[in-house]
Amino acid sequence: MTAESAMRPVQAAVYARLTGDATLMALIRGVFDFVPEPDAYPYVVIGEATEVPDNRHGGFGRQTVITLHVWTQSEGHGPGLTIGDRVTELLDHQPLTITGLDHIATRFEFSQTLTDPEPPGNIRHVVLRYRIVTEQH
Repeated sequence: MTAESAMRPVQAAVYARLTGDATLMALIRGVFDFVPEPDAYPYVVIGEATEVPDNRHGGFGRQTVITLHVWTQSEGHGPGLTIGDRVTELLDHQPLTITGLDHIATRFEFSQTLTDPEPPGNIRHVVLRYRIVTEQH
């Protein structure tokens, strides 16, 4: 057995969890890996990821840290934070079905609100980060 990256299956599992939730999908236009410009708000983008080994004696594991971006067009951060809260409800300490891997844990790490300074000045961005721990079967 050799160690394999968990990034692709983790991204697929996160995408399936988010798009499979009717409550979240009622709040947003979609969940994307790539968003062609221009696009209608609000939406969630599956963004950057990092991965480090988390091996144990006799087995391979990974800690994958995935960043999600909530984009809204509003006069405040309230709508984006509402969407972010739902995303966190769906992921933090919740089991994930990850193809080819055993899910050990998902932990919320942080969130940050940002305002796009470009006119018209009403684009809001909420950054969310989660650590997903997996092991190979």
